[in-house]
Amino acid sequence: MNLTKSKVISTITIFALCFLFHFGYSLLPNSVTAIFFPVNESIWEHMKMLFTAIIFNGLIDYFIMKKWDVEFNNFFLGLFVSAFSSVPIYLMIYLPFYYKIGAPMILNFSVLFITIALSQVINYFIQKRSNIKVFNIASVVLIIICYIVFGYLTYNPIRSDIFFDPMDEKYGIHTYKLSD
Repeated sequence: MNLTKSKVISTITIFALCFLFHFGYSLLPNSVTAIFFPVNESIWEHMKMLFTAIIFNGLIDYFIMKKWDVEFNNFFLGLFVSAFSSVPIYLMIYLPFYYKIGAPMILNFSVLFITIALSQVINYFIQKRSNIKVFNIASVVLIIICYIVFGYLTYNPIRSDIFFDPMDEKYGIHTYKLSD
C-alpha cells in the first residue's frame, strides 16, 4: 500500500462514515455525541458530521498506514487541514445550488463526495511534504478547539440559514421553533 492508495480508500471510507455518523446522535442521544454528530438537519450540523468523519477516518488510517509501512509526514497537520478545509469547500460548492434549486439528495451526495475527495488530495500533499513538528502539535490543539466551537454552536446556534433546520423549523439541539 502507498499514500495514494490510502487516500483513495479514505475517500470511500469517509463517504460511508458520513452515512453512519448522520444517525450518531439519534442512536446515542447525549451531550457528548451532540458535539460530534448532527442533532438536526441544518447545513451546519452536516458540516460537523463531515469534519468528524474525516477526523475519525484519519485516526484509523494512521494505524493502517503504520502497519503497512506507508511513508508519510505531517499526519496531524494533514488531518486538521483536510477536515477544516472540507467545511468551506462544501459550502462554496453546495450553497449556490441550494439557494437556486433546493437540496435534492443527488446534489447532497455528489457535493459531499467531491468535497471528501478534494480534502484527501489536500491531505495527500501535506503528508508528502517534509515534517513540520510545530504545525503538527498545533493541529492537535486546533482540532480540539474546533470541537469546542462545534459544541458551543450546537447549543447556541447563530440565527442564520446555515444553522436552521428546515425539517423541524428550529436551530441547534433545542426545540425552540422559528416563531420563538
